[in-house]
Amino acid sequence: MAKPIPYQRCIVIGCCLALAAASCAGVKQLPDVAAYRSEVGCREESSPDFYVMRQGKLRRNGQGIWELYVSGNALERGLTNGLLTRELLHQQETAFVSQVQELVPSRFRQRLLRGFLGFFNRQLADHVPEEYQVEIYGLSRSASDTFNFIAPPYQRLLYFHGAHDIGHALQDLALVGCTSFAAWGQRTADGKLLIGRNFDFYAGDEFAKEKMVAFIRPDSGYNHAMVTWAGMVGAVSGMNEKGLTVTINAGKSDMPLKAKTPISLLTREILQYAATIDEAIRIASRRQVFVSESILVASAADGMAVLIEVSPKKFGVFELENGEDLLVCANHFQSEPYQSDKNNLRQLAESHSKYRFDRMRELAATAPPLTPSSAAAILRNREGKEGIALGNGNEKAINQLLAHHGVIFQPADRLMWVSANPYQLGEFVAYQLDDVFRRASSTAKDTAWATNHLNIPEDPFVRSAEFRDYQAFRVQAGELEAAVAAGASVPDKALDELLRLNPEFWKANFLVGEYYFGRRQYAEALRYFRLAASKEVTTAPDRRLIEKRIKKSERAIGIKQPKLKR
Repeated sequence: MAKPIPYQRCIVIGCCLALAAASCAGVKQLPDVAAYRSEVGCREESSPDFYVMRQGKLRRNGQGIWELYVSGNALERGLTNGLLTRELLHQQETAFVSQVQELVPSRFRQRLLRGFLGFFNRQLADHVPEEYQVEIYGLSRSASDTFNFIAPPYQRLLYFHGAHDIGHALQDLALVGCTSFAAWGQRTADGKLLIGRNFDFYAGDEFAKEKMVAFIRPDSGYNHAMVTWAGMVGAVSGMNEKGLTVTINAGKSDMPLKAKTPISLLTREILQYAATIDEAIRIASRRQVFVSESILVASAADGMAVLIEVSPKKFGVFELENGEDLLVCANHFQSEPYQSDKNNLRQLAESHSKYRFDRMRELAATAPPLTPSSAAAILRNREGKEGIALGNGNEKAINQLLAHHGVIFQPADRLMWVSANPYQLGEFVAYQLDDVFRRASSTAKDTAWATNHLNIPEDPFVRSAEFRDYQAFRVQAGELEAAVAAGASVPDKALDELLRLNPEFWKANFLVGEYYFGRRQYAEALRYFRLAASKEVTTAPDRRLIEKRIKKSERAIGIKQPKLKR
């Protein structure tokens, strides 16, 4: 398996440290569930990969996506969810724990980190609505005892919901590259509101295998659907029965001093209780968060979309003016309160957010009026601005080939399309929410929930030799990084093969340069560092690192540096 890149390490560490924090301090009290009905019955296996309970169902569709339906009060939903997804939950926890053991192998350091995160999360429960505490508690009743050496199940799963936020706060510059857009009016073929987003969240290959779409029928609020994974009750991408959608994109954050409301639980609350943009804004404004995030909210009732931009100290809403009908969101803020914000300005200057923002606008603005199929093509685009080659896996691309999912919403028709694996390259499966809730709650056991005649075909790229080369590149790049770190020797043919597999990606040449640099073969190192610099380098810090390596290599082989004029 390919090693995570720096951002990915921070997300994984955030996940696992948040989990580990529960064993030292933080939340001790379990939520009071005495007032909640809790009889949910037993799970029955209707057929392979299809489980049924009184208030829920879990089935795996033909594209490999798990489809979950749960109903009832918070405790019933959590208990039903846990019983239905028990094995999947164990797989997700296993993936997280194995990652933290790989990335932080020292038991002493793990204890230090647990202590810090325990203190950090000491007041988290004060910022989580009781309803979601109870739902997480119900879910935790099915969590495996295997990981009790880390923390009790409820605390583990509660802290998991802050992992997304902690991962963003830990990483300084190379934030997750989520990119999204909303279009309406003349921008779409039928004039209807259309939203597309890539959720570029990576916590290891095992984590991404079991993708899930959850359909929730709560006892209060609106029915809603979320693209998610086992153990997660927060929302990162979703739509409710009123045609209101939410997606989240990280912004640049200072390291917070303590945890508050996890973003995914705030967006879940919006999905469950807001029918309009104004209602979404009111919900967001009354919660305290501990990282910076853009929440793209689109509403069928309003026929438009806005960005709600939240951070620990500021709150802004960005709305298009003068009849504009294309809203793009990357990983920087656009509302007035953030125009002079130092973190936001640094994000614009140092990261790849502005590049992807410009590329998304370029693709959406120059395309014919958008349809769900053309929206999928934009989300799958791997080229840079004006179509230049970036190399596969470059975070400047809209499609960075690491997304957990891509999703498309058409709120007026309550339609959503969710990508099957791998990444957003697989078939986009269509769901009409009214139909799903009717079919899922019926007594019929084998009725398909998806509206398959509206599915968007898989990207042909996934069947190509180029894609197979990229998959091999990920593995071999990880192996070369490990060899460089260990000072191990690598055959020349392995280096040549790495370059062949992904020739336009700057990092391929940089890794080969790093190998020669570590072995003090500076002339060879200089050659590859210069080749890396000639490509589309992802961020300003990446480029500065390459330039630093070039100067050191030149000095080592006696190339004089030009003197600066005074």
